[in-house]
Amino acid sequence: MDVVPLGDGGLPAGPVARESDLVVAVRSRPEVTRWVWGATAEVYPRLLAAGVRVERCYDVEVAETLLLGHEGRLGEPRSAAAALARLRHTPVPPDPPLRSADPGAQPSLFEPRTVHVPLTDLLDVYAEQQRRHDATARPDRMRLLTAAESAGTLVAAEMNRAGMPWRADVHREVLHELLGERYAGGGEPRRLAELADEVSQAFGRRVRPDLPADVVKAFGQAGIKVRSTRRWEIESVDHPAVPPLLEYKRLYRIWVAHGWSWLQDWVRDGRFRPEFLSGGTVTGRWVTNGGGALQIPKVVRRAAVADPGWRLVVADADQMEPRVLAAISRDPGLMEVAGRDSDLYQSVSDRAFAGDRAQAKLAVLGAVYGQTSGDGLKNLAALRRRFPKAVAYVDDAARAGEEGRLVRTWLGRTCPPAVGGTAGPAEEAGLPQEEPVGSPTTQEWTPGYASTNSRARGRFARNFVVQGSAADWTLLLLAALRRALAGMAAELVFFQHDEVIVHCPQEEAEAVVAAIREASELSGWLTFGETPVRFPFTTAVVECYADAK
Repeated sequence: MDVVPLGDGGLPAGPVARESDLVVAVRSRPEVTRWVWGATAEVYPRLLAAGVRVERCYDVEVAETLLLGHEGRLGEPRSAAAALARLRHTPVPPDPPLRSADPGAQPSLFEPRTVHVPLTDLLDVYAEQQRRHDATARPDRMRLLTAAESAGTLVAAEMNRAGMPWRADVHREVLHELLGERYAGGGEPRRLAELADEVSQAFGRRVRPDLPADVVKAFGQAGIKVRSTRRWEIESVDHPAVPPLLEYKRLYRIWVAHGWSWLQDWVRDGRFRPEFLSGGTVTGRWVTNGGGALQIPKVVRRAAVADPGWRLVVADADQMEPRVLAAISRDPGLMEVAGRDSDLYQSVSDRAFAGDRAQAKLAVLGAVYGQTSGDGLKNLAALRRRFPKAVAYVDDAARAGEEGRLVRTWLGRTCPPAVGGTAGPAEEAGLPQEEPVGSPTTQEWTPGYASTNSRARGRFARNFVVQGSAADWTLLLLAALRRALAGMAAELVFFQHDEVIVHCPQEEAEAVVAAIREASELSGWLTFGETPVRFPFTTAVVECYADAK
């Protein structure tokens, strides 16, 4: 393979060197602090398998994704080969499909998915991406976002390599305790069969509780009209079938999503090994390619046990969304509240809701998620009186979303417009010039999503500004924490939205807790600049993940 040093402006600063392979190229250059390559997912697993760790990288594919989004073109092919084709005005090759999760074959992680791009062509793509960064609304922020997202790819690869400590024997005990014995042939375990019989007896006929249509029909025959079997709809129904049905649904989810088959597929060598994908959604939140790592029930977390002499440091960001809203809106009152050590919702309630914390929490989350009717409208009005800039910020984002315009996170991650909408820059859309708008969400939008409901997209855009900016912040948190843990035995083993888990020797636990606190402070400053807003974590040092909450 070919390698070349880069100088200022991304131009070659020395001769091209030919190396026998990637591992030799990186290992023989320990002085290099940042590598530029096509895609971390195609490169870094091979280095980690050889025991080689890099400090920083620039992921061309990540940069292309962010830049395409900023240009209103999210969803176009994002590989280095595609970027080169656009640069050369040649047919753009499609991105290969995401590799199917293969739980039993770790070597598949090392199989290339993208077309090789020669070094000279990769340099041209990199130079063009630097020009495109300069052309964005906020080049400094966009460059920081690209660096943060590239760092996220390193963290994800290292987490995939490390795996979460997992006791298969404990997991089996939990399953036996909850579900009973397994029957031959892969049928429902004993406890589910018993609950299914109870449901049928309550209806007076055979009912399949795993078939929603059958359950809805049975309720109808009993004179009870329900539209679905969702918990919130049926738990208030007065019928003897409801308790066993709800318990069946709870245990059925565990059996299907985290039962014996899951254990066989995803736990190897004492580690739970999903494949984390950084930036897997429009908002920047992570996903996993198999394993359901981001939805592990608490009862199943009893199997996540630290190695002997080690501990799990589990850290949850406290009230992250309203703190991010304070930072991006620059609302003086909300920033002051978000800068206190006290509970944020209680502080908001003291200012605007006569001490009613529950009402204050509903109002803040309603502003973020778009609950603007009924009591939500009244709560929003009270919030607007005390924190006008914060409410105006998400209102502006919602309005831009409804009108089909681009909205951006604080660092520049872009929510795609609805198909047929106007894809102008955020500044041209009338959003705050000094603070680009962006968002998080309870549902994720896919590139090219055609919305026929402008209000729904407005709610998404309102949320995207906060959750997307929170995702930007957490990337810098992970980068700072990864750097702080370098040289320690501690390893990052889990991340989801507002929670990180570090597996470390017991004697390092106190240093890890301090590193998380310092990384939070640093990432807040790097992301949002000088503000009084704090991003505290609730941290627990435990042997078992289930004991952290």
